[in-house]
Amino acid sequence: MAAHRKPKQSPLGGQAGRTAATLALASAATATLFEGSGHAEPRPTTAQVKDKVDRLYEEAEVATERYNGAKEKADEARAAFERLRDEAARRTQRLNTARDGLGTMAAAQYRSGGLDPAVQLALTSDPDRYLERAALAEKAADRQAAAVSAVRRELAAVRQLRAESTGRLDALRGHETELRRQKAAVLGKLQAARTLLARLTTEERARYEAAEAGRDGSGHDGSGTTAGTSGTGGTATAATATATTRADRSSGGDRGPVTAPNARAAQAVSFAHAQLGKPYVWGATGPSAYDCSGLTQAAWRAAGVSLPRTTYTQINAGRRVSRSQLAPGDLIFFYSGISHVGLYIGGGQMIHAPRPGAPVRVAPIDEMPFAGATRVG
Repeated sequence: MAAHRKPKQSPLGGQAGRTAATLALASAATATLFEGSGHAEPRPTTAQVKDKVDRLYEEAEVATERYNGAKEKADEARAAFERLRDEAARRTQRLNTARDGLGTMAAAQYRSGGLDPAVQLALTSDPDRYLERAALAEKAADRQAAAVSAVRRELAAVRQLRAESTGRLDALRGHETELRRQKAAVLGKLQAARTLLARLTTEERARYEAAEAGRDGSGHDGSGTTAGTSGTGGTATAATATATTRADRSSGGDRGPVTAPNARAAQAVSFAHAQLGKPYVWGATGPSAYDCSGLTQAAWRAAGVSLPRTTYTQINAGRRVSRSQLAPGDLIFFYSGISHVGLYIGGGQMIHAPRPGAPVRVAPIDEMPFAGATRVG
């Protein structure tokens, strides 16, 4: 009888169960939706993107100057290693020649039998001739002793050179490791900036570029060469460079012509003017592209003055001057870390290589925080 009993219905079976399940799923979906909404990051404004990009470019420039310093040290270490290696090779050649000479002397002694000189004198039939030969042999022995001393000196010199070469090679490898690290830092910052800019809509990008043009006072749209490229497609035309100069000078900073303090300073300024419109490329020293310290170094090199490679060494390359004493040709440095430099041209203006995407241009010195100035030449 029990086997024929009807099974009991679940209290949520049938239509009621299906309704409850539907309500539960809807409730879970709604909770998930609100939970996701609560954690979604708000889209950054154009101004916020600009601030982040500016900060990334500044950090990239700091890394660029560190890269330049590491490259300078690596180049010096490589040149020193190669000089030591070449000198060691020349010394080794001299050592081998001296050793060959000693071998010839030893062979001659072996052929003479190595008899005691007194025995040779007793056995000779011509004592006078023997004594003459003995005098020559004594001189030869002196030469042999001198040759042995020379070999010892060359051997010691070669050993020292090889030890120094090993030290230079270790230093070179260390500088090359630092070089790779700073290069990765630069590329990482620049890629982060490009990624941020790529997220902007067309309208937002237009507002960003307008803000950049307003800050630089140049009318440049901020597009062009990306870092690490040869600059193709990013070089402004001569007409653009002229327009840039005119726009910058009309921004209120030009207070009339200012004379350079000497012919070399005038030549450096003239060189910098000729570079207007050329692209910024990090690590570049010309002639087709520059970074900030590469431009100032090239300008003064054209005037016959050798400057160090980085901003933080260039600031110590001359006599410090105050902002009120600035004259054309002076180097002007910016930011607390001395990470940017421009060449003062008078009237509150400078020529500098600003950042990736912005060519060499004239700009007011007030656009960045002033850190100091140096007069060279």
